Amino acid sequence: EAPAAAPVLPPRVSVMHPKQRELADHEEFNGWMAADKTVEVRSRVRGHIQKVHFTDGQYVKKGDLLFELDPRPFQNDIDAALEKVKVAEAQKVAADRDADRYRELVPQRAASQKDLDKAVANAASLGAEIDSLKHQVDRLKLDLEYSRITSDIAGRVSKAELTEGNLVNAGGSDPLLTTVVSVDPIRIYFNVDERSLQRYAKSIGARGGTLVDLLANLKDQKATFQFALDGEAEFTHEGELRFGDNRVDPSTGTVQVYGIVSNDKGMFVPGSRVRVRLTIGKPYKASLVPDTSIMSDQ
Repeated sequence: EAPAAAPVLPPRVSVMHPKQRELADHEEFNGWMAADKTVEVRSRVRGHIQKVHFTDGQYVKKGDLLFELDPRPFQNDIDAALEKVKVAEAQKVAADRDADRYRELVPQRAASQKDLDKAVANAASLGAEIDSLKHQVDRLKLDLEYSRITSDIAGRVSKAELTEGNLVNAGGSDPLLTTVVSVDPIRIYFNVDERSLQRYAKSIGARGGTLVDLLANLKDQKATFQFALDGEAEFTHEGELRFGDNRVDPSTGTVQVYGIVSNDKGMFVPGSRVRVRLTIGKPYKASLVPDTSIMSDQ
């Protein structure tokens, strides 16, 4: 007698109810990070580099000394100019006395009015010369100040392109000494297609809902975006949109946009690639089901 067939059991079926959640449509774009400020450090005066006051890659504050040129030639020029001022001032004292003497002699007819006018003019000329020499001293003191090359911004300094002992020529061929880039905040650039920007303008309520109004007032919108670093799966970082270019690139049909991101911890590096997520459209209620229930993996 054949064995009885095993009863066929009904398949196990799991049941889940759709979940209601508020969603918003978004689009993703490739972007890159860039420093908010970049300063090329160059010398305003000519001289030999006496000392470099930083190490390559160091973080510097605004006003920190970067390069120091040999100050002796500048100080010598100042001292020589000051000596010329002293000589002119001594001559001015003598010229003033001559003028005063002629003022006493002219009423007595012991000297002519022509002699008095000449003495007064000589004193005035020496006074003007003293003023000119003092202005020259101020300019030379400014050159001495420029021999101490400081950073105009706070940020991370690049490598020193010229080291101690090199001659720096100021003028049209002045060489690049180093570069300083700001660290906090940092910019994120990305290109957005025109159609997405039109939708975005309407979603955030830009005046008239037009692309022109959006680009002109992007900074005032206080609109945010999310981004992920290379290798990150989630868009956990956030920035604020600040600028949209004033034209559409006809070769790509896109507009370059950038936003500002706080980088107080210094974790973001200029040049890094990022993925930007921009929310487009207003939030709406949606019913969500697991991917496996509709076999989306096939």
